[in-house]
Amino acid sequence: MAGQRGRTARPGAGYAEATRPGAGHVEAARSEAARPEPVRAEAAPAEAGRPGAGPAAEGPVVGPPRPPRGGPRPEYVRAFDASPPAAAPGPAAAPAPAAGPPRPPAPRSGDGDLPVPAPTGFVPPRRPGRLRLATGVFAALVTGALAVLVAGQASEGGAETPGTAERPPGERPPGVGSDPDPAGSAAPQAYEEKLGTLLPVAADLAGPGTFSAVPGRAEGPGRGETLTYRVDVEKGLGLDAELFARAVHTTINDERSWAHDGQRSFVRVDSGPVDFVMTLASPATTAEWCAKSGLDTTVDNVSCDSAATERIMINAYRWGQGAPTYGPDLIREYREMLINHEVGHRLGFGHVGCPEDGALASVMMQQTKTLTSGDRTCRPNAWPHPKG
Repeated sequence: MAGQRGRTARPGAGYAEATRPGAGHVEAARSEAARPEPVRAEAAPAEAGRPGAGPAAEGPVVGPPRPPRGGPRPEYVRAFDASPPAAAPGPAAAPAPAAGPPRPPAPRSGDGDLPVPAPTGFVPPRRPGRLRLATGVFAALVTGALAVLVAGQASEGGAETPGTAERPPGERPPGVGSDPDPAGSAAPQAYEEKLGTLLPVAADLAGPGTFSAVPGRAEGPGRGETLTYRVDVEKGLGLDAELFARAVHTTINDERSWAHDGQRSFVRVDSGPVDFVMTLASPATTAEWCAKSGLDTTVDNVSCDSAATERIMINAYRWGQGAPTYGPDLIREYREMLINHEVGHRLGFGHVGCPEDGALASVMMQQTKTLTSGDRTCRPNAWPHPKG
């Protein structure tokens, strides 16, 4: 007792310095009935000069009980047999006065006008529970700090998409308008790109002379005269049959082609009666079928409409390599011209020459061979009605 007199109570001192200020007062009040003589100490003086500090506490502030030498008294042990309720995390409660009328609580330091909540009868934990209490307080502090950190990040920039924190600027996240699959496979070529690509086909290629029909049906514009056709591709060519079929159908139903102004509608089928068969074949097979109509395609390795048969023969060498009159940069336009020219023959149109120097060539001019007629040279043209 004598050793405690005159000591200055420091904020936070109490039950083994692990409990909140004021905990010793409640502890002594609980154990006072079990001891013959209460232990009392003088009121701790208020800290002078601290901004926002309230007046000194009225009544005694009781310090923590000290067990006598040789171990705690049985009465003291019995007084703490029951487990106290867990204290809710929150700000430290100010000590309550032991006597006298209640007075308004003093404001917390640094909080301005925010008052400290009134004490709620905090009961100090048993001595063996000090570590658990300290651990719980520490966990609550860590959880609160993490919550504040996460809230701050969300308010500054919103929640980040996983994996974006280390992404270089301008890089798109996976799945949001990203490139093709992560394995690196290239995206399928567009139709226009495929149609504008040269293909390696030998000028003396000879196929087996047998054909496969490209499966499926494709409708035309639905106006004017309806003509049906089938697309056959010679086996073993190694060329894209679907691309060829699409090019034929797209070209002849174009407004610049023979479907112009609703005159005709071409419908592709894969079986049954047809008006003609568009056939992609090797140079040797092309020559064989063209000869059936009295035409020789071997001189310039060209294509033909074998009018005595149902087949329009498109020479695979020309389809793959084009012609010098168009060059490699106009391979798409050459293929469109080739289709339109031979279908024009099937519709009854014959060959014409260059009408005027510098003019667009007629689609029925033999543009695979030349663009010149006499002293007139025309420009390449793939369409019967180039203005649409």
